[in-house]
Order: sequence, then structure tokens, then C-alpha cells
Amino acid sequence: MKLKELIQPLLFVNVTGDVETEVTGIHNDSRVVEAGNVFVCTKGANMDGHDYIPQAIERGATVIVVEQEVEQVEGIVYVHVPSTVRAASLMVDRFYSSPTSKLKLIGVTGTNGKTTTTNLIEHLLTFHQHATGVIGTIEIRYPGFQEEAKLTTPVCYDLQRYFHNMVEADVEYGVMEVSSHALHLGRVHGCQFKTAVFTNLTQDHLDYHKTMDAYGQAKSLLFSQLGNDYAQPKYAVLNADDPWSEAYAGVTSAQLITYGLSEQALVRATDINITASGTSFSLQTPIGTTTIQTSLIGKFNVYNLLAAISAVLPEGLTLEQVKAAIEGVKGVAGRFETVQQGQPFAVVVDYAHTPDSLENVLNTARQLEPRKLICVVGCGGDRDRTKRPIMADIAIQLADYVYFTSDNPRTEDPAAILEDMTGHLSAEHYTSIVDRKAAIEQAIAGAGEGDIIVIAGKGHENYQIIGTEKTHFDDKEVARDKLIELGYNASS
Repeated sequence: MKLKELIQPLLFVNVTGDVETEVTGIHNDSRVVEAGNVFVCTKGANMDGHDYIPQAIERGATVIVVEQEVEQVEGIVYVHVPSTVRAASLMVDRFYSSPTSKLKLIGVTGTNGKTTTTNLIEHLLTFHQHATGVIGTIEIRYPGFQEEAKLTTPVCYDLQRYFHNMVEADVEYGVMEVSSHALHLGRVHGCQFKTAVFTNLTQDHLDYHKTMDAYGQAKSLLFSQLGNDYAQPKYAVLNADDPWSEAYAGVTSAQLITYGLSEQALVRATDINITASGTSFSLQTPIGTTTIQTSLIGKFNVYNLLAAISAVLPEGLTLEQVKAAIEGVKGVAGRFETVQQGQPFAVVVDYAHTPDSLENVLNTARQLEPRKLICVVGCGGDRDRTKRPIMADIAIQLADYVYFTSDNPRTEDPAAILEDMTGHLSAEHYTSIVDRKAAIEQAIAGAGEGDIIVIAGKGHENYQIIGTEKTHFDDKEVARDKLIELGYNASS
């Protein structure tokens, strides 16, 4: 593509150099720039892309997009724009030929449940032969491709490339997790969503958004950005039991589909029965009623199922098709995932890293009536400090014994994080152990028949970040190794 085609959508652009220059790609990371690429100088909290122009040129960039005056190098084309962030979204969308206009794109936002809900939507669609791609916290995948995710929602350069590749692979539906960071930073600018799904809003990311109101407003962007025209049908799927849904309904012109347990929900679950082997409920919808039986456990998974079902009903799936697909649903990695080596007690690994999600998973475990409920939990470093004592209180209130430990301490002192969590506690039924491996091992070693151990916080993650070093660490592996050491070898 020629540069003049790439910048055609831009308003108030000033070019120094040849607009006939051929461009081979577009990036804002100088480390991945290749010959013939456009390098976009964007500014972040801790970096300024303008400082990395020499590195980008050294790696082969031929076009530099800037929003301030810079020293120019002969032979390099410079494109000056008012905002490199906004220009980038337009250019990337154009470079990849507006891929989301060729997909049926479903976005899922909320504090908890995004990963499970996107996976459920994918399962419902693929079960009935709709080629589907997923972009989320765990991985990016579509037919013929699978890659570990680095961010919940990739930056626009990667995001539009993934969508372009999905179109090339004849994918019909794109399903993606949309984080509040991505919405606030404009990573999904240019994405043409057909359906936006809201799971819930509870405390998280206040280190970034500062207030719950700002956090909630960031989520609202997904619904306001559905657009204001009816040329193509658009749908907003909202949790009727979450108070933020009223605000989101007010900012979108899309057709509304509400779900939940309350009577006003259009898609509703009643007669819920939760056991150690799964969950059943009566599904009531505007197109009929059926009974759902699933291997997923817990009320929070009922909400996830309702959100996913609500998202696919506009796509023409019947209740019979929904029921058949859900019966084959398997669990999502790191979401109430059990580690089983034939031991007489349960070990559950879950991604719960917010107060609400921890409360949900512990309440679910408590409903299974364990002899004793044991929790292993920590809080991440360089993140919202205000949730630390809240999570500790929840663990103390709901578990019979708690092992407070490290999560990803990052550049904070792990002991200081534990002090933030436990400094106010007067209860005695807990132990603080900085070493996460030792905490998990001690919890397992002390468990007895009929107990449930919930290892919370990291779920699917297979790493731990201490300082700036990222090392391999997998809660499931640590738990399984300890069980084998104790003589439990009958894996299932």
C-alpha cells in the first residue's frame, strides 16, 4: 500500500517526503519494526515513542508518524498529525482493509466473567458450524491459528492484524474481551461491533481509573460506540441485576437484551440447582423456555451462561440448539478448575483476583458443603492497593482457614503487600507465607477428607512476576506435584 492511501482518511496532516512511498506494515513498537514499516510515535504513562525514532529507523522504518517537531533524517518520510493515537487507529484500519466490517463482532466487557463468557459464545457458535475467532485474556485463536495472549485486549496494530487474518481464514464471528484500559486508551477505535455484552462491574483497576465512576464510564464506551444508525442491527446485552446496566442502556441506541435472575430480565434463570458435578436451571426467554444442565459450577457461571446465550439468540440459534451446545461445554482454564490426582479432598484453581470474584468462588465452594474450606490468596503488586484489605476480609469471612501469599508482587515488596492485606485483621485462622509455592504446598499437606482448597488469583497464568523478572509458575502444576509427592497418583 502507498503512503498516500494509508493517510487518506486523516484530517489536518502534514507530510515531509514522498507520499508514493510503499509501506509494508505499521507499528508503535520500535522493537518489532521491519523494513518498509510505518513507525507511529505514541505516548504512554512511562514512555514516549518519539524517543525511539532512531531505533525504528535502524530497524528499517521508512515513515515516521509524529505529533511534535522532531529532528529529521534524510530519506525518511515524516507525517505530522494532531494526535498519533487517533491517527494510528485510522491508518491501521485502512492498512488491513477494515476487517471488522467483514466480521460479526461481539465484544464482552465487565470486571468478572469476560473470559468464560467469550469462551461460551465461541462454543455456542462453533457447535453449530459457525467459524469463530476469539481474542481474550488467555489466547487468540481461530481455525488454523492459536497464540498466547499478552494483553486482554491487544493494541490496535495487533488487533486489526488478527481480525484481518480471521477474515482471510473465512471466520464469520469474532468474539473478544474488551478491557476498560482498551476502551479508555482507544485500542478498539475502528472496531465495528455488532453486539456488546456487559457482565458486571465491581472494584478493580482503581490504580488506573482512580474512581469507580471513572471505571464504569470507561466500560460505557463499548455501548456508546455501537453507533447511532440502524443500517445494520446492533445489540446491547446487559446484566439486569447490575445497577450499571441502566447507565449503559442510556448511552446506546442499540436494541437491548437483558439477562439475569430478576423478573425484569428478558433472558432469565430460575430454579437453580448447584452441585459438585454441575449446575441446572430453567432458562426462560422471549422465544421459549427450556432446562439447562451444565458441568459448570456456581451462580456466577449461571450469569456467564445467560450472557452468552443472550448474545447468540439474535444470531438465530434456537433454544434446542443452545441446550445441545451447553450440554457439551467444558470448563475454562483457570476458572473453578479442579486438580484431581485421586485425593479425598478437592483442589480448585481460579483466576479470582477481585473482591467480587473471590467472594463468588468461595461462596460457590461453600455451597458444595465441604468439611473445611481452605483458601490460598494474594494480591498483585503495582496495582489497586485499596482492594487488598477487602479481599482479605472476604477470605477470612468465607473460608475456615486462609493462606495469604504472593500473587505477582512485581516491583513491590511481597511482605508489604501481605501487610496491606492482613494488618487490620484480628482473626487467628490464617497464615501469611510470602512464597506462593510453599503456601500451596502447606495448604494441600494440611487438607483432610471432604475439604475444598481454593487457590485464587492466578488461574490460567503460568508465570509469576517478581521485581521485573517473569518466571514460570503454574498453580495447577505446583498443586499436582505436591499431590503426587503425597502419594496421590490416580490422575483424571
